[in-house]
Amino acid sequence: MLYYALVFLVVAIIAGVLGFGGIAGASAGIAQILFFLFLAFLIISLVAGLMRRT
Repeated sequence: MLYYALVFLVVAIIAGVLGFGGIAGASAGIAQILFFLFLAFLIISLVAGLMRRT
């Protein structure tokens, strides 16, 4: 999931440089959503791992 967030971020940067504002905004929004989903799953995984050990 982090890979796809980085892919959308790169697409957003390239689209922004080339002047495609709508595509850049949409790609940046998707990248942001995927990044925060990745962080949420990471935290849930860490908490579940800590609970399993005790």
